[in-house]
Amino acid sequence: MAEKESKTELNQRVERILEVLDREYGREYRCYLNHETPWQLLIAVIMSAQCTDARVNIVTADLFKKYDSLEKFADANLKELEQDIHSIGFYHMKAKNIISCSRDLVEKYNGQVPRSLEELTSLAGVGRKTANVIRGNIYNEPSIVVDTHVKRISRKLGLTAEEEPEKIEYSLMEILPRDHWILWNIHMITLGRTICIARRPKCGECFLREHCPSARE
Repeated sequence: MAEKESKTELNQRVERILEVLDREYGREYRCYLNHETPWQLLIAVIMSAQCTDARVNIVTADLFKKYDSLEKFADANLKELEQDIHSIGFYHMKAKNIISCSRDLVEKYNGQVPRSLEELTSLAGVGRKTANVIRGNIYNEPSIVVDTHVKRISRKLGLTAEEEPEKIEYSLMEILPRDHWILWNIHMITLGRTICIARRPKCGECFLREHCPSARE
């Protein structure tokens, strides 16, 4: 049985992992959901639950032309909006949440997307993950977005043993420097889509293999 890693050893390994990720992927913040305004990003993220970013981008290309203001989303007909977004899955609940969220943004926040976690998560369809996407991408607030890639790869790297997204978020916050909180999600998405693929991880090609316990199993 392998010896348990000390806190010092873990911190040193995390430092090496981040150095390699920065070298491979850079430190540029980028969002994979197309948007021009904060409220467009918020609606796109609501739509992205259990759906690929690529599919959401296809749908929003026309959607944001038809509904070119937050007020139009707030006043949208539910059945019509359902048809507009039906290809993304779970469209009944997503359409309902988009209208409710848009109305709250117009009526309570003067059309502005709020900044605080508490205010964001009070909006329909906005959980902690969605709120952190907004805080990180719109307001540059250090935040860790725990999506499927972050959860899976962080566990494979031995950086957390937690299962619940919020607990994973807090455990990663303890070992990752704040300047990498937003980058961690960006890097894990890229790694998860290209090398550390869920069903067929390419461990032999991975530049993190010497730092990854799973690659040695």
